[in-house]
Amino acid sequence: MVLIGVDTLIIAFANIISYLYIHSFVPMSRRFVLYSFVIQFALYTIFALVLQVHKRINRYSGFNAILSLGTAITLTSVIEIIIFSIFQYKRANMLHLFSAYFISILLLVASRVVWRVIAESGLHKGRVSREKKKALIIGAGDGGELLYNTLKKNSSQGNLDVVGFIDDDPNKLNMFLQGIKVIGTIDDIPKLVNRYEIEVLTVAIPSMTPKEYERLLDIVNPLDITLNKIPSLEELATGKVAVSKLSDIDVVDLLGRDEVSLDLEVIKDQVTNETVLVTGAGGSIGSEICRQVMQFSPKCIVLLGHGENSIYLIEKELRQTFGNSETKIVPVIADVQDYERINEVVAKYKPVVIYHAAAHKHVPLMEYNPREAVKNNIYGTKNVAYAALQNEVQSFVMISTDKAVNPPNVMGATKRISEMIVTGLNKEGKTKFSAVRFGNVLGSRGSVVPLFKNQIAAGGPVTVTDFRMTRYFMTIPEASRLVIQSGALAKGGEIFILDMGEPVKILDLARQMVKLSGYTEAEIPIIETGIRPGEKLYEELLVDKERAKEQVHEKIFVGTVNGFQFDEVMAEVEKLPKDEEELMKELIRFAKASSQE
Repeated sequence: MVLIGVDTLIIAFANIISYLYIHSFVPMSRRFVLYSFVIQFALYTIFALVLQVHKRINRYSGFNAILSLGTAITLTSVIEIIIFSIFQYKRANMLHLFSAYFISILLLVASRVVWRVIAESGLHKGRVSREKKKALIIGAGDGGELLYNTLKKNSSQGNLDVVGFIDDDPNKLNMFLQGIKVIGTIDDIPKLVNRYEIEVLTVAIPSMTPKEYERLLDIVNPLDITLNKIPSLEELATGKVAVSKLSDIDVVDLLGRDEVSLDLEVIKDQVTNETVLVTGAGGSIGSEICRQVMQFSPKCIVLLGHGENSIYLIEKELRQTFGNSETKIVPVIADVQDYERINEVVAKYKPVVIYHAAAHKHVPLMEYNPREAVKNNIYGTKNVAYAALQNEVQSFVMISTDKAVNPPNVMGATKRISEMIVTGLNKEGKTKFSAVRFGNVLGSRGSVVPLFKNQIAAGGPVTVTDFRMTRYFMTIPEASRLVIQSGALAKGGEIFILDMGEPVKILDLARQMVKLSGYTEAEIPIIETGIRPGEKLYEELLVDKERAKEQVHEKIFVGTVNGFQFDEVMAEVEKLPKDEEELMKELIRFAKASSQE
């Protein structure tokens, strides 16, 4: 109503000014001016309603708002001119209509601009005074503009004073973006930091490559400043985080993992408005699967885990993050080794899909505790899978590992046997069983990344078991999304292999993390300690005879993995010796034998 009142006054004022000016040269009828105002007001009100001119938030008036406003008043004046040219054409009248139009559009647009200026100046004055840090934004593109506008408007991020933009594009040098000058390139950062007393550098290029990040780190590390970045394009597009949620440069940025594009419709068909159960829901992979599944609005998600604290934490996080969701979140404390309890849970909640992430995953630990690995990884998988079969769960997806290929260790052997159990049950009932095999996950509890971080924080040294060692890596969100995608694509009996990209030398990873932390190898040495029990120098995702041409997704392959039948597998498992040394040998022998079948 305020906007309508303001616009009415502006149109009336425009007609009065136009009349007074033209009447001083040519006589005009006041009645005509009154008719002109009434018709102009009526037509403008109609077009403003259609174009939603008065439903815009004017402190954010931009091009679209001005365009709608201009269109409304222009259409109004065009129709008004046509009407009077037909019924009451006079030169003075036409001059008045044109004059009133130009004055109206000028004042209407000016009112929106002035309103926005006043609103923004009021916001800045109303903010709590605080010490601002001088900052440079790296990237004078869409990301840089978005970040600058967000920092300018968002009072909670008002502690940064953006001095200028940095960009390697020579065409942008000395140009202005949102009134802020592009003052140099990345190579100019050291002198710009000294000249302008910069305290913060923020990367606003979501597509920055690993080589560009390494070059930037080499330049920035000797400087005593904070380096951070805006979120990834995917996080921004999905609304997961705001552009102002700045984060540290991460080792993931240096590994060059491409963002994963998912077939959302296939996943929605399986998950949306359905019940989903995740075992090991408090673990690194399990908890991320829960976060990803929640985005598809399941009817119910059952968080099953043995650790009370980890289940409490993921339940609390999901309730806070997805507070407006109608999804029912059910925390369940249960041990996958307890078949009766697992079957009871599956029967009660009747999930459509089960993601089985519960497992012992630490290779050296399982070398010392082979019996526990058998109980949890083999019998635990058998229990959950059999409960799914008995209760006619639509889909069962087991999380496997690249260590299941030609396993020389207990953990890999138990996971290979678990794969055989899952694929062996596939034709026993209505449940579609599948397994997903991938390599190391950056940031998971068993990853070297937390270990390296702790060692660097303690002043070093960083320990690498063998400088020749390589591993496949992907991020936790990427692995979890591909697990969900695999489950949606499963027809039953497959072992899906995720495209892990190129293997990474652990030594290179350690060097990158030292650099990320702002140190040199002279300050934080990297030493070789020797391979631990059960470790391999190089991991594989498939043996040669497992390779298949079929690719069901850009980053998902299907392995032609053959093993023993379910009954044969369980018969072999039941015969495993009690002596731990013999148990280890027999586990590895049987797991390797399955790859030769």
